[in-house]
Amino acid sequence: MRIVSSILFAFLVVPLVPIPAAQGRTRFSFADVIQEARVTSTHPYVPPPRVPEFLSALSYDQYQAIRFIPAQSLWHDSGRNFQVQPVPLGLYYTTPVVIEIVRNGAVYPLRFSKRDFTYPSRAFSRHLPRNSGYAGFKLTFPLTAPDIQNQFLVFAGASYFRAVGRPNHFGLSARAIAVDTAFPPGEEFPLFRKFWLLEPKHGADSITVYALLDGPSVTGAYRFQVTPGGATRIAVQAALFFRKTPRAVGIAPLTSMFFFGTGTPRPAGEWRPAVHDSDGLQMENGDGEWLWRPLLNPVHFLVSSFALDDPVGFGLMQREERFSAYEDLGARYDLRPSAWVVPANHWGRGQLELVEIPASSETMDNIVAYWVPRKPAQPGREYHYAYRVLFGRAGVARPPAGYVRHTFIGSGLNPGMPCDSAKNTLRFVVDFGGKFPPDRDAVHAVVSADQSARVSQVSVMRNRAAGGYRLSFLVRVQAERPLELRAFLQRGRNTLTETWSYLLPWSNARPLLETPGCPGA
Repeated sequence: MRIVSSILFAFLVVPLVPIPAAQGRTRFSFADVIQEARVTSTHPYVPPPRVPEFLSALSYDQYQAIRFIPAQSLWHDSGRNFQVQPVPLGLYYTTPVVIEIVRNGAVYPLRFSKRDFTYPSRAFSRHLPRNSGYAGFKLTFPLTAPDIQNQFLVFAGASYFRAVGRPNHFGLSARAIAVDTAFPPGEEFPLFRKFWLLEPKHGADSITVYALLDGPSVTGAYRFQVTPGGATRIAVQAALFFRKTPRAVGIAPLTSMFFFGTGTPRPAGEWRPAVHDSDGLQMENGDGEWLWRPLLNPVHFLVSSFALDDPVGFGLMQREERFSAYEDLGARYDLRPSAWVVPANHWGRGQLELVEIPASSETMDNIVAYWVPRKPAQPGREYHYAYRVLFGRAGVARPPAGYVRHTFIGSGLNPGMPCDSAKNTLRFVVDFGGKFPPDRDAVHAVVSADQSARVSQVSVMRNRAAGGYRLSFLVRVQAERPLELRAFLQRGRNTLTETWSYLLPWSNARPLLETPGCPGA
């Protein structure tokens, strides 16, 4: 992999010397990216060029057969901790991006070379344009051993980026911004059109990436300070400029997959106990309250909103980290990372939105979470956000006291009971784990439901098999009405756990009420 004085974009080759910084500056910096985003926002949006049709028509297996040769990685022979592996165009990745390297303040474009990849066939290689370009890049770092380069971060596709900590396999994604996600006819996907990678010093344990965002409604400049490790930490700075006012803007969006898990029916013919990249949305507000919303694969499109002014943190978490919970040796859902967002400045008034989309398989990312500012974006103004995203095990962010381990839901019918005694009744079982003070007084639960439901038979018992406490209660639901529940544990007046917050649409509740031998709701 070589840095040369030529730029490749839109399948054109333009001779170019090292690019100087903006006028009045001697070294390229984030200010230059901000200025480029600011100027871009004053011009009409121009869609990016697309790859040749034969690349976008590749099957999954054909695209996977295009493999980068690790020995061709940028900085492979430099002795640096970091290396760069470009991502080839094709299949889902249909937009070429510019990748440039910043060395000693000067900018050098990265040249595309067919010799950096192996291809499915010689015919395919001959058909591929010599100046095809890249779809993005992967970063590697010696996470597991000093002499092993592990892929830990990928920038590819729209404004998506995925990362892992030391023990993880790739799973959920983050992206730069969400625009009109929950509005018809469909959301807008701004994309990173250009990247700048600052050449790291020898021995450096972090690397800086700049990116230029462009879309019909918004442009932006992003700075990513990336530090890999047991948990990979990405410090994000963003400057946003709007061409027009979107219906909704989502800051620090996270995208994941939930197909089924505990508390949801297992699809017919499915042998695995659970399939998901994340099992819940975790939130911390400015009042010290932690909330946990278990995820659903809804029957119908579902959007939930949580008032969250100046959030302390939020994330999509994979709390279930036991292999036995999934039994999948290929996907290893037990090793999928959690992602936790920590704002670094005051974001003001707003709300957190959770979007859950019906999914018929695990190949679809159907979960999105992001923070929405209360005030709509205005063209001509500049908006700045700073935050960190931590990718790693669920322990990257834990409530200081008790937290929800599992949520189980089933029919409220007990063995031997007549069917009529539990008609339209569900049993909820919520397991809490974590640190609890010594038993002095009895632990009790505070359970609340919306006016359409009736809660009964609330009990709390010590879980001596797994530790912590188990909450159990019955809820009589009303047909065609969604069910909203909240619960937490107390000892005396002291709150011991985070708040379990649950929403069950009627379309998801109805199959759970269909008990064998008893008529349904």
